[in-house]
Amino acid sequence: MKNKVLLVILDGQPWRVARRLNGNLEGWVHSGEARVWKMRSVLPSTSASCYASIHTGVSPQVHGVVSNESLFRVKQPDIFGQVKAAGGNTGAVTHSFWSIFFNRAPWDFVRDIEYDDPDGPITHGRFHTMAGYGTNNQMTPSDADLFATLTMLTERFGIDYGILHTCTLDSMGHRFGQDCIEMDNACVLIDGMLAHFLPLWRAAGYEVAVTADHGQSDRGHHGGRGEDQQDVAFYWFGGGEGPEAGAVLDQLALAPTLLTRMGAEIPSTMAVQPFLTAD
Repeated sequence: MKNKVLLVILDGQPWRVARRLNGNLEGWVHSGEARVWKMRSVLPSTSASCYASIHTGVSPQVHGVVSNESLFRVKQPDIFGQVKAAGGNTGAVTHSFWSIFFNRAPWDFVRDIEYDDPDGPITHGRFHTMAGYGTNNQMTPSDADLFATLTMLTERFGIDYGILHTCTLDSMGHRFGQDCIEMDNACVLIDGMLAHFLPLWRAAGYEVAVTADHGQSDRGHHGGRGEDQQDVAFYWFGGGEGPEAGAVLDQLALAPTLLTRMGAEIPSTMAVQPFLTAD
């Protein structure tokens, strides 16, 4: 692969919160080691719909994942498959929805919770389900554990593309809303945890993207229109020429952009132009 890339998705962190509370990420922007743009999610701005669009570059109305109850193997080409076709290996440390959408369905707890499959689109998968999730119990793993697991995949298997997805901030937002001390503390904690691992990934030769799938209102809601529900931060640690700082990125451009950086073929279904150039 031309470049190795890791994508980190902080589920449910709005633009306005990211720019205010991600002290480490913002510090790297200030020092020039990273760049940040505003990115606007697809509609509906529900989690599953955004996951499928982030990886396929097509809208929910095309791929068919129109709610969190739409769980099936997505038909359109996606980042995992394109990287594999280019001869690369992939890794995922995510919610089980990603395995369902891009590896196989239906989900089987024992078969699919962890696997290493040299022939699969997701070569190395480590998943969690959050089974039993509710306002009284988030059922979310520690983000430090997830970051460490992704680091293990980079070190043990030398993956060319990896994705990490954490639901902590989304779950906290649904519980408490965005404008509260609980949310402030959660953002500071995850930013600090990420800061321990991101330099390790960069030292290992990875370009790193940190973003969210969607935003969230102060009442803890998302799914509809509006800057609070759709707009997220996109932090980029890597090369390529990009748009001006004030540009608003299309979430559908994320998949072809990462494929461009890795030197993998962009399928015809990914019609939105990449926002970063190749080297």
